[in-house]
Amino acid sequence: MPEPESVDPAAPWEYILYIPNDLRAVTVCRRTLRLILTMHGLIRLVDTAELLATELVSNAVRHTKGPAALRVRWAAGVLRVGAWDADPGPPEPPGNLDALTDSEEGRGLALVRACADLWGWQPLARGGNRGKYVWCDLVAA
Repeated sequence: MPEPESVDPAAPWEYILYIPNDLRAVTVCRRTLRLILTMHGLIRLVDTAELLATELVSNAVRHTKGPAALRVRWAAGVLRVGAWDADPGPPEPPGNLDALTDSEEGRGLALVRACADLWGWQPLARGGNRGKYVWCDLVAA
């Protein structure tokens, strides 16, 4: 195993955390993401990435019945945070964040759209896993 000092900080990496359909998994994902980013020296992205991951993973757990996953990828100065779930249907389109300030629900993708540099979703059918992948990018400039 290479010493931490010999690891190229610009080298791409990826982590995938598979989770059950359980709201407690949202906290597990958030804390795991914080640890991953801290270990990779990306502490400046932690707060925003945690917020976005919380929204994406909680949507996956709240609005679907099957398992889900958090996927975190770093490449070319861009952090991609995404959530996979077993429902292939599209996510609800994000509302206007200003109109949702007092709402208890419906803010998730509006927050993602407001805080991320780019976001999107795609249906997935790979390796026997069907569903969708909702993702967002944070540029580490």
